[in-house]
Amino acid sequence: MRRHSAQLTHHPAVLPWLGANFWSRTGGPLMWRDYDPKTVRAELRVLHEHGLTMTRSFFYWPDFHPQPHRIDEALCEHFRDFLDAHSETGMGTVPTFIVGHMSGENWDPAWRGGRDLYEDVWMVGRQAWFVSQMTRRFKDHPAVTGWLITNEMPGYGRVYQVDPPSSEVVTAWAQAMCNAVRAAGGTQPVSLGDGAWGIEVTGRDNGFSLRETAEYVDFVGPHVYRSDTDRPRQHLRAAFECELASVTGHPVVLEEFGLSTDTVSAENAAVYYRQTLHNSLLGGATGWIAWNNTDYDDLWDRSPYDHHPFEMHFGITDSTGAPKTPLLELADFAKVLGDVDFTRCRRADAGAALVVPAFLERGYPYSRPADRPLIFTSLHQSYVATRAADLPVGFTREADGLPGDAALYLLPATRQLTTRTRRELEHRAHEGATVYLSFCSGEHPGTRGPWFDDLDGLFGVELQLSYGVAEPIEDVVLEMTFTDDFGGLTAGDTLRFPVAGNEDSRAYLPVLPRDARVVAVDAHGRPALLVRDTGRGRTVLATYPLEHMAARTARVNPEETHRLYAALADVAGVRRPVTVDSPHVGADVLVHQDGRRFVWLVSQSPVELTVRPAADGTLHDLASGAPTADVTLAPYGVCVLELKCWS
Repeated sequence: MRRHSAQLTHHPAVLPWLGANFWSRTGGPLMWRDYDPKTVRAELRVLHEHGLTMTRSFFYWPDFHPQPHRIDEALCEHFRDFLDAHSETGMGTVPTFIVGHMSGENWDPAWRGGRDLYEDVWMVGRQAWFVSQMTRRFKDHPAVTGWLITNEMPGYGRVYQVDPPSSEVVTAWAQAMCNAVRAAGGTQPVSLGDGAWGIEVTGRDNGFSLRETAEYVDFVGPHVYRSDTDRPRQHLRAAFECELASVTGHPVVLEEFGLSTDTVSAENAAVYYRQTLHNSLLGGATGWIAWNNTDYDDLWDRSPYDHHPFEMHFGITDSTGAPKTPLLELADFAKVLGDVDFTRCRRADAGAALVVPAFLERGYPYSRPADRPLIFTSLHQSYVATRAADLPVGFTREADGLPGDAALYLLPATRQLTTRTRRELEHRAHEGATVYLSFCSGEHPGTRGPWFDDLDGLFGVELQLSYGVAEPIEDVVLEMTFTDDFGGLTAGDTLRFPVAGNEDSRAYLPVLPRDARVVAVDAHGRPALLVRDTGRGRTVLATYPLEHMAARTARVNPEETHRLYAALADVAGVRRPVTVDSPHVGADVLVHQDGRRFVWLVSQSPVELTVRPAADGTLHDLASGAPTADVTLAPYGVCVLELKCWS
């Protein structure tokens, strides 16, 4: 299965995009009023010296568009000098047009008068006019490498948690804005700047659909700031959302990510940047724009910093311009990108697929939005387990008919499938694939149990559920003991899983084997893992919601689902090109156009580890070319090596 890793190659921009969202320390969002060209050049110089190639910049809307039919030309001259400063420094920038939301506050032009930004025709016209005017002014400047329509419009245009606009309305608005760029002569890549917070990624419908707006944009830009109760899950969060955001096949640019150093230590700020950068690269991102370039200590008495004081310290440099640990991590990452010639690399193909249920993104009649967080978190936890198992996976969408061909399909804690998908999975198993599903009863009492037909026939069992009653898991820890060899697991091996969930989801599936054979039982002797051979393949049923239970447990990873996934890969004949005998270290591979292969080793261990990777070739140091057998990884460290295959 080909994994998504599309590059922004259709425009002669500086590639890859590695940069920072930019407000000068002299003014933050108000920088254009008292623009300081000397300070701006000093700020850009520091970024460039640390390997950054670009910035994302902002037309603060109330200032640049002070009246409905007027642009502030003095501020445009400041912006032109800003572009000149980029050219002088050897950098590019991506201007953002409709900047009415920033750092915890919304900022309206004085003339908006409460008009709806999406549905008021006059207001839509004024936005399109502004976009076209700014495009005409700056489209020919060599520093402009792309365009963004907005900054986080879902939090500004209308509060989507309370009154979300429809997808039809948002898509029409997006079409008008993107068309304004093109009509004005802008040829650079364009996207919306909405954060990719829509239903295909998050399961929440805010009106911004990646599918519906795909024909108007050239890339997708996730903004990822969410937190977690488990550190490896947190380190892989941006990567997971980049995987989901690739639904349309567009290049994925991690458009915003970062942290305030008011909330973490300098050391842990470095860890988060290192993990987010490398893991998102392995998750298909091909551009990165940190939030943000600098701290704002001198702006403490201005909005938004007076009421969101932690926003003063998201900078990768401090308020004097000195590098902070995140910028040092960006510099190290930039060197790796150069060493592997990243823009000519792609992710290695995968033999396994993680199935994204259509119920995450489709509002089927009388289905419940409450199901979507369970789907999201179970997929996320499953993704973490695949990394611990050194098992490269592609994402395949049920809503698209499961495109791609895989030897192993993973359906973690899956309750809902359409009839077509259930039949397609059975067909693929018969043709030689291994289809794994772990049972989940759901997190609410409505229609408990599987929401797809003939589970019995698919897995060769006879379920023993009582109507409307969940079968509670009473153990604190699930012990899954193997009664037969299964992949790399042998009879007598026991896997232990923490039990979690609410009164509805903390439940198992009682079954009797019919065409299936039991390969593992729980502590009470009940079937816990069953295999049904069919045609040239097989189906595998776990009667416990393994991934859901882990997703609802704090500080759980690495948990033992990775051992089950490794065994499933063995049974399915899935090749894992590099493996490490530690679930704390994940391995993955990028392939260069010239045939070279590069191995990433990413540690999730809080202590130093020395490991000896197993590979179908020899590993070599990138700088010296010397063969490498043992690899020492710093706490949460990353090592990149070249893999030379045996001839």
